[in-house]
Amino acid sequence: MTLGTLPQAILVAHGAPADPIPQERWMQALAARVRMWRPGWRIAGTTLALPGALEEAAARLPQAVILPFFMAEGWFTRQQLPKLLRAAGLGAARQLPAFGHHPSLPDLLAQVAVRAAQAQGLPETATLLLAAHGSQVSRASASRTEELAVLLRALTRFHVVTGYVEEAPFLTDAARGLGPALCLPLFATRAGHVAEDVPAALTEAGFTGPLLPAIGEHADVARLIADSLSET
Repeated sequence: MTLGTLPQAILVAHGAPADPIPQERWMQALAARVRMWRPGWRIAGTTLALPGALEEAAARLPQAVILPFFMAEGWFTRQQLPKLLRAAGLGAARQLPAFGHHPSLPDLLAQVAVRAAQAQGLPETATLLLAAHGSQVSRASASRTEELAVLLRALTRFHVVTGYVEEAPFLTDAARGLGPALCLPLFATRAGHVAEDVPAALTEAGFTGPLLPAIGEHADVARLIADSLSET
């Protein structure tokens, strides 16, 4: 098999427009980890925030399947991303479901939360606060978050609650008076919301439990993405 005939994939995240380079490098590193699970693939990682980055990836991998590294299927993945892919010359590319809809994600969330609670000496019935983006104009983020909350209630003994950065119930309100608790951010990357908005909201609420890394940063995410690619 020649280099040109190897299967191709591009992992696409939103990124941080105000400071695009760190997230661009992070997506490139994620692509490298996915390649460890799929050595027969040519895989790139990029963001939409860095000008020209998607176009460069498209030029290198014109036959790529697209995996949106987003937490929910909504307006951005269904309308805006296809428009940007067409502009980059990837209008015919197959687009997989957003990472947040991976069928194994609930199990990973449960494992991460249970292990973190055990490490912190929290009871099995502690509160698990899912911090998510939310939106004033789209229900996609909240709908997927609430679906995951339902699944986590079935998979664990946690009291699972949800809070959002950009819609009610706002994270500051959801995080108040929870007792023994931990917070798991349902974000694909560590951009401004995870680095700044989520910690600020928890501090304002007086939340004293552990704040875990964004789920997209977990080491097993590369394997989940590789599994998605193997099904194409």
